[in-house]
Amino acid sequence: MTTRRIIASSGGFLQTDRWGVMRPGRIVTEALRLSRSERPRVCLVMTASGDDRSYLSRSYEALADIGCDVTHLELFTMPNAPIEERILGSDVVWVGGGSVANLLALWTLHGVDDVMRAAWEQGVVLGGVSAGSICWHLGGPTDSFGPELQPVTNGLGFLPYGNGVHYDSEEQRRPLVQQLVGNGTLPLTYATDDHVGMLYEGTEPVEVITDSDVDPTSGPAAYRIEIVNGEIVETRLAPGRIN
Repeated sequence: MTTRRIIASSGGFLQTDRWGVMRPGRIVTEALRLSRSERPRVCLVMTASGDDRSYLSRSYEALADIGCDVTHLELFTMPNAPIEERILGSDVVWVGGGSVANLLALWTLHGVDDVMRAAWEQGVVLGGVSAGSICWHLGGPTDSFGPELQPVTNGLGFLPYGNGVHYDSEEQRRPLVQQLVGNGTLPLTYATDDHVGMLYEGTEPVEVITDSDVDPTSGPAAYRIEIVNGEIVETRLAPGRIN
């Protein structure tokens, strides 16, 4: 039986001591491991940044020496390859950050949303950072519309939750997530601190993954935000398997 997997994160790559040079963190390497391929085929999708060439090239370079084959799907100014062939022919799809609102609009226009669902159903590991995390959910806070965060609520909905990213590093994020859950704009929501990811199998969150070792009791983590008896409750989810 095929296991559907998504890793929704606020990380994936780590900066090195050289300006602009990244290396894969544990979130990305775990996505590769979960593909169960000896040499995973990775497709980078940078729609949210307008297919930014610098972002794309740095991601290629980061993956160059870790035993995988890398391609990418770009939509500007036209798709660079047949969309179904590129996505369904991959073992791992990694979606970069940027504007989730623009990403969702273009994916719908080009039919990428339906292809991503087909890939998920056939066992391609889907993952991403920031916009590449929110997109798999029903929605979440975004700066797609300007510096003041606003909710986006037309996510793909593969995961039937809200999603909060950069929970510990951008001061508007935490209070807005709680406000949106409290007023019913978002349902039960999962959030991640920087360099933290949530692994979902099917639609169930099963593990919190960090890009590097952290203090499990006080370091970066994930969170579940929900209404319990009429009150907003935030539960910290430490790195590791979720009980």
